[in-house]
Amino acid sequence: MDIHKLFFEQILIPQTPQTKLVSIKYFTADIKAKVAPRGQTSWIAQQTYLRALQILYPQKICIIKGYYSLEKAKLLAYQQPLDKEQRLDVWKLEEKQTDVNIALEAYRDASKGNAEQLVFVTNDSDIAPVLEAIREDFSDKLKIGVVFPIRTSIDKGTHRPANKQLSRLADWTRRHITDKELAASHLPNQVPTRKRPIGKPEYW
Repeated sequence: MDIHKLFFEQILIPQTPQTKLVSIKYFTADIKAKVAPRGQTSWIAQQTYLRALQILYPQKICIIKGYYSLEKAKLLAYQQPLDKEQRLDVWKLEEKQTDVNIALEAYRDASKGNAEQLVFVTNDSDIAPVLEAIREDFSDKLKIGVVFPIRTSIDKGTHRPANKQLSRLADWTRRHITDKELAASHLPNQVPTRKRPIGKPEYW
């Protein structure tokens, strides 16, 4: 997916043609190969994708990474009625720092006047506190938009609906992404570089 084409060209420009892009900040974390579905192949595919984005949009796309934590844990067994004594040993995989990174970057951009509008692409209520803080402190200077990454082709009831709390805090929302928009936003099969071109991974 070409996130520049999708979110700027396919979504923001049709909505507000005079919009000028300052930066796209992509928050992610490196895959842990030992727990990924295809091991090192999964990690290589992710790194290839991130390199392609940085080569195509060096001045526009900023990749900000957290990390994955893999720890042993004892979690409650899934059963009814709930028994607090029935616990299972599991590996607990969690993405760390991403929510904090989003909050810090957003609040810094707002406080420094780096943009007239911040657009969040998420359906995660964990970022609601930073949206609320930005509205309270900068509502006279800054607009907030939220794009919910929900496909219109998926049957109702098979995915989480658009988050009401985020909707309430935004100046505007986009509640879906269409299959047509996704289809128009593919990266090329090869991205040229000064040396060897970056090829589309066989596995994704």
